[in-house]
Amino acid sequence: MVLPILACAAVLTGLPQASTPHRSILVFSGSKGFRHDSIPNGRAAILNLGIERGWTITFSEDANIFQPKKLQSFDAIVFLSTTGKFLDKDQEKALVGFIHHGGGYAGIHAAADAEYEWPWYGQLVGAWFAHHPAQQVAEVKIEDTTSPITQGLPAVWSRKDEWYDYKVDPRDKVHVLASLNQSSYTGSTMGADHPIMWSHEFEGGRSWYTGMGHTQESYQDPLYLKMIAEGIEWACGNSKRK
Repeated sequence: MVLPILACAAVLTGLPQASTPHRSILVFSGSKGFRHDSIPNGRAAILNLGIERGWTITFSEDANIFQPKKLQSFDAIVFLSTTGKFLDKDQEKALVGFIHHGGGYAGIHAAADAEYEWPWYGQLVGAWFAHHPAQQVAEVKIEDTTSPITQGLPAVWSRKDEWYDYKVDPRDKVHVLASLNQSSYTGSTMGADHPIMWSHEFEGGRSWYTGMGHTQESYQDPLYLKMIAEGIEWACGNSKRK
């Protein structure tokens, strides 16, 4: 049984706390389609990153949190393997307003498998999921070695995951941070150019997305965890939260 975590702020007791949390993060993991069994691992990992970095973390699977007054307290919203259609029109407007006021978006793995009926969301993420082959090891090529998001990652990163093909190649609209070596695995039909992680400034805010993170094991990998921490930090960069 999946037990939803509904807007529960992470309260850390018995630990040294920063006088003012330097980031306030909403982690949303609502699933109206396929439910990823790695979501609890992802939530636990992001909570630990929050402890390390002084973030305040709020977890939710209740779309009613997408209201302007509720969202204004966050620097960034993480969509953790969200699937399907979960936002109504008013909730969509709240997310648009959040981005327009400098909020950050961080999409992890199946964040690209959501809200297909809403063109703006596809632009925010950068591309929508199309299909994937069986889980297998593939080579991730780091394209931007100067970004803080990719610092410390090997130039060619061999790892097992569920490798998404996307409906379109987003390269001409986003800044590609990493791509897949198509010859290193089988079953992809996307073509030789295959971005798998990217970022972009978007309508006043920032958006970062990684296709990696399907497996439970991802959230025990120090390289992967550092990457998502820096991706979330980058997404927060334009925040105007007061």
